[in-house]
Amino acid sequence: MRMNLPALALLLASLGLAGCGDDASSSLTLAGSSTVAPLADEIGKRFESEHPGVEINVQAGGSSRGIADARRGLVDIGTASRALAPSESDLVAHTIALDGIALIVHEDNPVSSLTQAQVRDLYTGAVGKWAAVGGEQAPVTVVNKAEGRATLAVFLEHFDLAGPDIQADVVVGHNQQAIKTVAGNRHAIAYVSIGTAEYEAAHGSPIRLLALDGAAATSENVRGGRYPLVRELNLVTRPNPSGLAKAFIDYARSPAVQDLIKQLHFIPAG
Repeated sequence: MRMNLPALALLLASLGLAGCGDDASSSLTLAGSSTVAPLADEIGKRFESEHPGVEINVQAGGSSRGIADARRGLVDIGTASRALAPSESDLVAHTIALDGIALIVHEDNPVSSLTQAQVRDLYTGAVGKWAAVGGEQAPVTVVNKAEGRATLAVFLEHFDLAGPDIQADVVVGHNQQAIKTVAGNRHAIAYVSIGTAEYEAAHGSPIRLLALDGAAATSENVRGGRYPLVRELNLVTRPNPSGLAKAFIDYARSPAVQDLIKQLHFIPAG
């Protein structure tokens, strides 16, 4: 159940975190998904501004790290840009937003849309030149995500692929590495967070988001249920988080931060 803001204020007061007292001091550490990290960081900054004395530390490293660190108690809250697997039932996912995964190419690449079958062919090496999918007579540079990245897991599941099926030319970690690779190579293709890609494209990165099976890769289409490749953005904890961790989770799931979620081109959950 989500906590309303008056209840949140009462909890923080009980923790000694409300107001501006010099003796109020506490911190949280979050780690995991590179997709969730910028959003968690912005939410953390607002939380800090409203509760002097609180420090929110946000680290990346991948969803697998976030889940493992939360399980082992190495962080207060893990972050993951996917749903929890059945084998992770000892943990609890607190969904704060939704995001899609988009295929991206350089803005000079004439290809604007791919089908699911074409994506499979490009990533398995069955198709090696862009001309086969409506592009130039040029070899395709396949950019894949490293093991342990949630985007890879969601991509493989959606396209019914296994890791060894993919014939990658370049392997990257986080979204920014994939975007930088495509921005510097007009024949590359990668898959990244729609929210991150929309933000980067709007701020001058020379990339294009490809439609998938006729559905444009936009946050609006994710919001409207018209885009097929969607995933959860989660804060991950052991069961029954309490104290400052619970207060932060409830705040991150409240209307107080929906503007931040939208600013980063994600979709508020619920």
